[in-house]
Amino acid sequence: STMRGQTMSLLPGQAPTKRLKLDETMKPSDYQGGVGRGAKVPMQTRADMGLHSSVPPKRGTDAMFGNAPPGYVPGRGRGATGFIGGVSRDEVDRDDDKADLGDANYDEFSGYAGSLFSNMEYDEEDKEADVVYDRVDVKMDDRRRKQREKKMREQIKELRAEKPTIQQQFADLKRELATVSNEEWEGIPEAQEHLKVKQRKPTNFTPTPDALLAGMMGGQSRSIGGAQTPLGTGTPFGFNTPMGMRTPMGLRTPMGLRTPMGIRTPGMRSPMSGISTPGMHTPMGMHTPMSGMHTPMSGMHTPMGMRTPGMHTPMGMHTPGMRTPGMRTPGYGTPGTPHTPHSSGSLNDLGEARGTVLAVKLDRIMDSVTGQTVMDPKGYLTDLNALQVQSDADISDIKKARTLLKSVITSNPKHGPGWIAAARLEEVAGKVQSARQLIAQGCRHCPNNEDVWLEAARLEKPQNAKAVLAKAVKSLPHSVRLWIDAANREQDVQAKARVLRKALEFIPNSVRLWKEAVSLEDEIEARVMLSRAVECVPHSVEMWLALAKLSSYKEAQRVLNEARKHIPTSPVIWVTAAKLEETQGNDKMVELILTRAIDSLQANGVTPDRDMWLKQAEEAEKTSFIKTCQGIVKVTIKVGVDEDVKGMKQNWVQDADAAINRNSIEVARAIYNNAVIHLKNKKGLWLRLAELETKYGTSESLDDVLQRAVQHCPHAEILWLMAAKQKWLRGDVASARRILAEAFSHSKESEAIHLAAVKLESENNEIQRSRLLLARARQQCNTPKVWMQSVQLEREQGLFQQALALCDSGLQEHPSFAKMWMIGGQIHMEKSPPELHEAAKFFERGLQKCPRSVPLWLCAVECEIRQSRFTKARSLLEKGRLRNVGADLLWAKGVEVEMLDGSERLAHHLMSKALQECPASGILWAKAIELEAKSGQNAKSVDALKKCENDAHVIVAVAKLFWRDGKNAKARKWFNRAVTLNPRLGDAWGAYLGFELHHGTQHEQREVIRKAVDAEPNTGIEWNRIAKRVSNWRCKWAVKLKRFVEEVYPTEFNSKPLLREVELLLQGEDPYEAMQAAEAGEMNEEVKEEGKEKLFDPCSSFQGARPGYVFKMGGRGLGYYRDPKQEVKEQVDAVKEEDEDKKDK
Repeated sequence: STMRGQTMSLLPGQAPTKRLKLDETMKPSDYQGGVGRGAKVPMQTRADMGLHSSVPPKRGTDAMFGNAPPGYVPGRGRGATGFIGGVSRDEVDRDDDKADLGDANYDEFSGYAGSLFSNMEYDEEDKEADVVYDRVDVKMDDRRRKQREKKMREQIKELRAEKPTIQQQFADLKRELATVSNEEWEGIPEAQEHLKVKQRKPTNFTPTPDALLAGMMGGQSRSIGGAQTPLGTGTPFGFNTPMGMRTPMGLRTPMGLRTPMGIRTPGMRSPMSGISTPGMHTPMGMHTPMSGMHTPMSGMHTPMGMRTPGMHTPMGMHTPGMRTPGMRTPGYGTPGTPHTPHSSGSLNDLGEARGTVLAVKLDRIMDSVTGQTVMDPKGYLTDLNALQVQSDADISDIKKARTLLKSVITSNPKHGPGWIAAARLEEVAGKVQSARQLIAQGCRHCPNNEDVWLEAARLEKPQNAKAVLAKAVKSLPHSVRLWIDAANREQDVQAKARVLRKALEFIPNSVRLWKEAVSLEDEIEARVMLSRAVECVPHSVEMWLALAKLSSYKEAQRVLNEARKHIPTSPVIWVTAAKLEETQGNDKMVELILTRAIDSLQANGVTPDRDMWLKQAEEAEKTSFIKTCQGIVKVTIKVGVDEDVKGMKQNWVQDADAAINRNSIEVARAIYNNAVIHLKNKKGLWLRLAELETKYGTSESLDDVLQRAVQHCPHAEILWLMAAKQKWLRGDVASARRILAEAFSHSKESEAIHLAAVKLESENNEIQRSRLLLARARQQCNTPKVWMQSVQLEREQGLFQQALALCDSGLQEHPSFAKMWMIGGQIHMEKSPPELHEAAKFFERGLQKCPRSVPLWLCAVECEIRQSRFTKARSLLEKGRLRNVGADLLWAKGVEVEMLDGSERLAHHLMSKALQECPASGILWAKAIELEAKSGQNAKSVDALKKCENDAHVIVAVAKLFWRDGKNAKARKWFNRAVTLNPRLGDAWGAYLGFELHHGTQHEQREVIRKAVDAEPNTGIEWNRIAKRVSNWRCKWAVKLKRFVEEVYPTEFNSKPLLREVELLLQGEDPYEAMQAAEAGEMNEEVKEEGKEKLFDPCSSFQGARPGYVFKMGGRGLGYYRDPKQEVKEQVDAVKEEDEDKKDK
């Protein structure tokens, strides 16, 4: 242990506790220095070589290695710590230790902004890694965004509930302001009335008009000699001494007046001398220069006689920066300065300054280089077109512009736009003749500028314009614009054609000229000209296509072949050839030509463009070339799409959707038909194609698609069901059975197919077939829904015992199926007489198995209510709310129980607790509005809308308030909004129809019924109670709606008799068939009335009065209706005439 302690004491970092003594006499006999650590030659010392020094021997490392170099610190080189006399790593002055370790520089993720790899080189691999990590972060952020935003919204909602906003806190007080009277409002004190600090009176400054100042300068003010002192006494020194005239007291005032106080104020006016200045009074001697004011002496006023040549006063006041040597300014009357006329004020100066500024601006835009300008002539021409002379200022601007443009055309006469701008300026100024002269000079200087010639023709009179254009085409015979303008000025078609033919002699390669010339000829001449045109402009696709259009079939083929040779890169020529074949009925050639087109274009280096081909297909569809459209899509179906299956499908679906949006149905149908050929097992493509055929196709095309779909996707249940349903809707029950039987062979355990077969048989009153199918389904599927349908079938037939037996068997297989427990209890309640006690026990057993089912709790409570056991109902509701926190239906049922029990106060109390528990429940807020007193319902509805702005239940409750107050337009608007927000809410549709039956017209009633039938509502507290009765299972939606309104809104339903059309609609008839039936019924009544006149004569406008008829818009449209009042009047008149005849006789 002693040797181990000595050895450990020599390790680095350990302080030696005891110096080890070495005796040289104890060394081994064969010891050689240095051999132990690998030295080849034994180490020799100075003593071995006989060298001794008089210096005292050194010990330790100094004796072995010599003296340490200057500045040496032991341990620093290897970073060791703990050496005596050395330094530790903590003492080393490194850059890392200079970092800011304050709390402000600390980050939760990166610490103190330090990096382990900050000293390493950042290469491309690091950059690529950072890009990958950034993409991963963005992807993960997108995945968690919905949850994060939902959590944020919930936190904000909780925060608003705990700490409402100021507006929410004062909402009730703001509503109470409606009851404040005008006297109370006027009596409210102002906020500053209770402050101790008095309000500062506002100071108003009225600016002096220039007219007053100019009048004062024009001589309305009095001179110095006649000035008055503030006291109104004349001054003894008040003589007019502007330049040093001697006063009566013998005082000479060369630059002012010597005051009695002996203070000399050169150039100042003193109020003590009674001198009044018409200018600005400056109490401290400050001078405010105002243009055009006249100060006879110096213009400064010193009430205390202060010396202010540089604002130095005897009182020691000094104002640096205000020294004005001599205080002389232009326009001021000062000594030694000649006076300016006072009648010319500042307004004239401003006008002159304005002209000067305009001249400077015009000079700035001119370049100093002769013959050039930095002005944009085209922009200036645009400004001239919009210029209108409206004032003298505009005239001045025109003069300046005329000067500028004159310099332009003078310095650079070959500049055409300059001449055009100058001419248009004169035209704007109303000098048309000057404009013509200028543009004529421009034509002489710029004979090769077609714009100048066109401007000259435009400015000339019509009879002279032709001569100008004749000169123009002589100078520029190859200008297309000049020839076109010359042709357009001809009124005669033949003359116009001659001009264009002459132009083609000079410019035979102009496509525009050929188009204009051909458009004026008849078909025969046009074909001749087009034959020549394709020779002159062989690269014009339009010329070739126009020639082919005017040719026969064989000739058109030859023309298109020639066009393809001259223009091998144009796909339009190939498409036109395909259309040509389609017109002849050669459908096979269409696809062949388009296939060759793709190969030929690729061989000529044309990059296939999918969008271009789809555009050609859409144009072919619009021109009724359906085969060409389908052929284009077929040959280009894989052009420009991804290679992988997923990308390919996505591209095709996007193209088809875009085509449908552009109303190109055939293109979309062709895309889907070709897509399912390449991706036969993609169920989504088949479904989209079936949906397209359902909307835009025929029943035969839909059947064809579904038959192909089930062949390629035999395991897609929905395709089998769609195919069977289409057959059933068409009345082909046998085909529907066949399709479902075939579906069984592919999917024997499919619940949907089994139930579809059962529904098909039950709808056709094949009850025994349905039982057998259900028995087979229970053996093969054994799903809860199959058991439920088995029970419902027996329940509908009134076989309650068989239904309960099946229910018990199903619950043994699926004890947690809540709907089965509900159906069993309802069967007990539907018996005659009702077995309410057994139903309650059945529900109780179900609640033990399914405590989380809110509808099951509601059924149990309803059973207790029918037994008038309200205490038991309250107990069940309390248990249900404990098991299902936040169940608004249970709270609403509790309020209903209290109202049925006659405890209105407890109902309000329970509603308050319910709203605290479920503040965003629209059902509870709608119920709260109904519970509120009539005077407070409006305020309650405002609170409800704040909490549930877009809840259909609240919207319906508000619409009912408008209905009650007689605001029918607003009520109709809110009802429409409710059914738009939630079209499946039956309560909203029922209330809407009840309102329209009471206040609406026949058209509005018909629209509500039609929309409700299309929506197929299946939710709603009151709706489900009525619509889900066994007697209403097989009823149509219109019949369900009628029964709902009859029971919930009996007053409105029976307020007036229903119109015949509305009654037919509510019986479930087709709307259009109902209208036809109504018209047919009325026509039959008219036919039956023999010898009587027509009851209705349709007419689009009033054609005069007809005896016995009235013109109006009735149930059968606009026209003349038989008026019963006039018939009664005619009968009365006839009786009177008979009585008079009898008297005469």
